[in-house]
Amino acid sequence: MPGTTYYWRIDEVNETEPNSPWIGDIWSFTIPPKTAYNPEPANGAEFVDPNTVFSWTPGFGAKLHTVYMGTDFDEVTNAAGGAPLGSATYDPDTLELEKVYYWRVDEFDPPFTHKGDVWAFTTPGAVGNPQPANGAVDIQFNATLSWTAADNATSHELYFGADADAVKNATAVSPEYIGTRALGSESYDPGGFAWDSSYAWRVDEVYPTGTVKGLVWTFATADFLLVDDFESYNDIDPPDPASNRIFDKWIDGFGTTTNGALVGNDLPPYAEQTIVNSGGQSMPYRYDNNLKTSEATLTLVYPRDWTAEGVAKLSVWFRGDSGNAAERMFVALGNAVVYHPDAAPTQITGWNEWVIELTEFAGVDLTNVGSITIGFGTKDSPAAGGSGTMYFDDIRLIR
Repeated sequence: MPGTTYYWRIDEVNETEPNSPWIGDIWSFTIPPKTAYNPEPANGAEFVDPNTVFSWTPGFGAKLHTVYMGTDFDEVTNAAGGAPLGSATYDPDTLELEKVYYWRVDEFDPPFTHKGDVWAFTTPGAVGNPQPANGAVDIQFNATLSWTAADNATSHELYFGADADAVKNATAVSPEYIGTRALGSESYDPGGFAWDSSYAWRVDEVYPTGTVKGLVWTFATADFLLVDDFESYNDIDPPDPASNRIFDKWIDGFGTTTNGALVGNDLPPYAEQTIVNSGGQSMPYRYDNNLKTSEATLTLVYPRDWTAEGVAKLSVWFRGDSGNAAERMFVALGNAVVYHPDAAPTQITGWNEWVIELTEFAGVDLTNVGSITIGFGTKDSPAAGGSGTMYFDDIRLIR
């Protein structure tokens, strides 16, 4: 069927082999749709160059293309009778600044015309920079919404809900209508999101001459509570108030004689940006257990309630090296310590997930966890030991 992606795999079977069957890789292929796709500017694009030339991938079998564009969604949706084009490009002439544009491409495959979807984008000066970003995933449940105002708007009208179509079509009498926001108040706290759910929102800009309907932005919340993914840390040094260095939050043994842990790189980038499990950064961690133990501790602001949303386990991704000295590894919540079951996890290569049942942290009030410590050696019992470098990423609470 046009526009459909198919998946397939082949398993290899040998009934005389105990490891049979061997599960094959999943392959896929897509049947091109009859309608235009892969628009440029992309649907939802922001701050598009006013001199841009539109392009798209033609629908399967298309011979001619008809483009409709404008600043009114309904007009573009209902437009008809346009002049056909022979190529899959369109020059709209110079676009205006601070505008929301809509466009649509109909494909003609004689004798049929296949009506295209309506795509949208903004030019510089329009409302934009949504946080969470449009299409973002794994958003935490305490996040707030924020945006950048259009250059000449006088106020905003905010819409928010769980259904993207409902948000797109909402008016001031719809349940998705949150209300007016004054200029300078480009944020909204919804009071918490649901676990593993999708949301949509829209900001209309109010001008003295009327209201301009904004793009619909979407995001999805996580199926975990994030302890730290190391993405927020930067290379800005104090006293700049924007400074958020990794070793200022994960307190290590720098300046001590009893703690052999050193977190982060000596020079920017302070967080690791090449060896990562996901995202763009991880935590490099050097340990030296020569008559020391090594510990790095993060004081928690959120999440402190480790029973929220039904979470039951702590997930820690780590990476060692075969050249590291063999040492025990532990996670501590206050005085409650859990050791990795492997005697030498420091020598395990590649990224590995360590999952700990929260009930293993005996005596801890899981509704109010103040800090988390990652350490090497036997906690509070320094002994002769060695050194090495570890990496950590994606510390999460999961169900």
